[in-house]
This record gives sequence, C-alpha cells and structure tokens, in this order.
Amino acid sequence: MTRRIAIVEPLAVFALIMAYIWELRYTHHGAWMAILGLMLVSHLARREHASAMGFRKRNLSACLERFAPVLALMGLAMVAGGILFRTTREIPIEAGVAAWAAYLPWGLFQQYALNAYFLNRFDAALSPRSSVVLTAALFSGVHLPNWFLMMVTFAAGWCSARIYRRYRNLYFLGLAHATLGFLLFLVCPDSITHHLTVGRGWFTH
Repeated sequence: MTRRIAIVEPLAVFALIMAYIWELRYTHHGAWMAILGLMLVSHLARREHASAMGFRKRNLSACLERFAPVLALMGLAMVAGGILFRTTREIPIEAGVAAWAAYLPWGLFQQYALNAYFLNRFDAALSPRSSVVLTAALFSGVHLPNWFLMMVTFAAGWCSARIYRRYRNLYFLGLAHATLGFLLFLVCPDSITHHLTVGRGWFTH
C-alpha cells in the first residue's frame, strides 16, 4: 500500500464524517453506520485486531498511575473555577453521575476513531510529528464552528495521540475523555460552549 493511498483513505473518511455532521444526520440519520462500516472494513483488510488497536487491559494500570493524578487535578481545577465564577450547572448528583456514565461509551468511541483509526493511518504515511498534528487538527475540525471546542479538542487530541502512541490503551483515554468532557459541560456556561454543539446546530445555541 503506497503512502498516497494510506493518507487518502482517512481523509476520505474524515470528509464523510464532516458531511454527516453538517448535512447527512438531518437527511439520512443512519448514514453513520455506513461510515463506521468503512472503518471496520479497513481494519479487517489490515488484519488489525481489537487488542492491537488498544482495546485491552495492558498498560491500563500504568496510565492510571501516571495520569490519574493529573486528571484529578484538572477536574478539581475545573470544578473550583465553576464554583468561583458561579457557572456550575445545578443538577442532582445522581443525574450527574448518570450523565458521566452515559458519556463513557461515546468518549471511548471518539478515542478509537481518533487514535486507532486516524492516527494509525497517518502514522503509515507521515512522520510521527506530522501525523500527531494532523490527527489533532482533524479532531479539532470536526468541532467546527465551535471555536471553544476546537481549541480544547486540538490540545486534547494532541495529548491523547501522544499517550496512545506510548501506551496504546483506549480504555484510559476513553475514561479521561468522558470525565473532562462531562466537566466542561458541568462548569462552562453555554455562552461559551454553545451547549457543546457542532455543525449546523451551533447556530441555534
């Protein structure tokens, strides 16, 4: 497989994802299944198994040992900021825990797409630095035109790609993604986040 083909494939999938976010989800809601199907076929063609992609327990404890304190400090800082600026949403604790738990599968899926699909494809065609930057840029791009989320996701995408490349564990990244994403919703006002919406929905919030 040439480098040109290796980079064209993920860029084409990215274009389909953007088309879904901006148009297809309103006209052909089930189109996401076809996009996901193309990604799965790509894995099968390359004989990439779930464990090798990062769906495994290996290195989970190492990730938790190294990054859980940082994640906890970031979470505490966000909560403290929400309290200080009085922007924290008033929701029952039970509802907050349920919302965080519901976010976990979505966070894991986004980390799978970001790293196990896009980063791995770009690694086959570009230099390590370029592939990380491009992966983070595309992750930011899917959050257009939400400038706040674009800035956050570029930085988060860059960090998660670096962590993934070293530890190759999607479970920790999914946990971190869901935790920080939920806290952003909890403490940041809609005047800044536009209710975390992207695509056409951004213009209605």
